[in-house]
Amino acid sequence: MSNRLEGKNIIVTAAGQGIGKATAIAFHNEGANVTATDLNNKTLAELNKEYPKIKVQTLDSTDNNAISEFMKSIDQVDVLFNAVGFVHHGTILECEEKDWDFSFDVNVKSMYQMCKAILPLMVKQNGGSIINVSSCASSLKGFPNRFVYGTTKGAVIGLTKSIAADFVKQNIRCNSIAPGTVFSPSWQDRVNQSPDPVQAKKDFIARQPMGRLGTAEEIA
Repeated sequence: MSNRLEGKNIIVTAAGQGIGKATAIAFHNEGANVTATDLNNKTLAELNKEYPKIKVQTLDSTDNNAISEFMKSIDQVDVLFNAVGFVHHGTILECEEKDWDFSFDVNVKSMYQMCKAILPLMVKQNGGSIINVSSCASSLKGFPNRFVYGTTKGAVIGLTKSIAADFVKQNIRCNSIAPGTVFSPSWQDRVNQSPDPVQAKKDFIARQPMGRLGTAEEIA
């Protein structure tokens, strides 16, 4: 622990597991005041039990009213880390309108709403940092059976660049990270739901330049 982020107030979404959880812990270990949000009360409680100084708050980032209520208790934000995400499996022919809408609500609208809610505070403070989790499956590269997921993550990159351009003079940075496949409980669930989980795992690993899956801690 270096305490280089001591005194900084940081909000992490989707902090119950995976990249969000690892990032919340990493910020905490650097001395930051971390508020970890997620839909899953159980995983948040587990995080808080292990790290009592991390404040946890149930929050649906797709619900604008819930975000507005959440923001009533926030008076300063130095960093927003948006990690909410959902992976739909399939081509355009397997993507129904409801799949499209749900994917955009979770992967894009949630980030739009969180950024819009927090930016006024950062403008008032004359500074801040927003980090949005995108993916290498985005405008960077197309992957089989990731049609709407890649589309939404491409939108995240566009959203990020636009915010960065609009608020650079207010000393606000907005960046995205675009990981490859990262081992997480949600990834394991997708593998387990495939017709052949063993082969699915091998296929995932075969696509990785490193020859293995990434870890949430590496991203954090």
